[in-house]
Amino acid sequence: MLLADLKKAKRGAIAKAISIVENDEQEARKLIKSIFKTSGKSVIIGITGPAGAGKSSLINKTSVALKKLGLKAAVLAIDPTSHVTGGAILGDRVRMTESTDSGTYIRSIASRGATGAVSRSIRNSIRVLEYAGFNPIIIESVGAGQTEVEISNIADITVVVFNPHTGDSIQTIKAGLTEIGDIYLVNKSDLDGATQLFESVKEFIGMTERNPVILQTSVTKNKGIDEFAKKLKEMMAQKQKAKKEHDARRLEIELKDIVLNNVRLKIDALLESDKNYSKYLKKLQSKEMDPFEAADRISERIIK
Repeated sequence: MLLADLKKAKRGAIAKAISIVENDEQEARKLIKSIFKTSGKSVIIGITGPAGAGKSSLINKTSVALKKLGLKAAVLAIDPTSHVTGGAILGDRVRMTESTDSGTYIRSIASRGATGAVSRSIRNSIRVLEYAGFNPIIIESVGAGQTEVEISNIADITVVVFNPHTGDSIQTIKAGLTEIGDIYLVNKSDLDGATQLFESVKEFIGMTERNPVILQTSVTKNKGIDEFAKKLKEMMAQKQKAKKEHDARRLEIELKDIVLNNVRLKIDALLESDKNYSKYLKKLQSKEMDPFEAADRISERIIK
């Protein structure tokens, strides 16, 4: 029943399937087994940038513009975890009502502070949305450190959003962000300093070999949004050609992630019951042995 409703893109079924993916590993395995063969068809657009760059409002307007171009977008917003409940902070969805009304599916995913967990959750949520017929799937990240590099591993197209009032002088923009974007947007371009930032981005990032697209947008003035959506549609067509190769690389990263996670869980269990582990731990704690030597001794016994 769930799969049939998912195929019809029923919102309740999508919500249930993504909750399974996030919270129930055994059920998630069964679900992914059923839908895996059909996955890999949608283009994934990662949108990142500092908090306050106006990403949510931008995605809201862009989803509506994409619909006019005949595309059915879905959005996964990665939220910093609410420390109290472990759930996601849902402010983003409040700012995206317009696109929801136009048929865009929006879901917040808690980042839970663990990079591997973000990947696992996102990869499988993407598969659910692909099965429900969404293309493109937009991933919005907070732009906090490691997550944005992970996003560029998952996305076919990476969009980096800047805004003149987040203290983004070009000198303070993190180097990582200057290397991952296919499109750079100076958002809130109606504000003071936007033209200057746009020129700086063109000078510092536009001159690189990758030759990314650099645009200005303003949600309040509704400026540049249609141009951005058209550029995304063009880029989606280009990326579709190289998708097989990109997916092969992504599946390799995913396989390694899962294998390493399985091994880590096994080793955790082994260490808990291993007498030698406690013996060397005591030696380390009493400073009879340094951490490297203790770790080597333990590792040698586990990996024979």
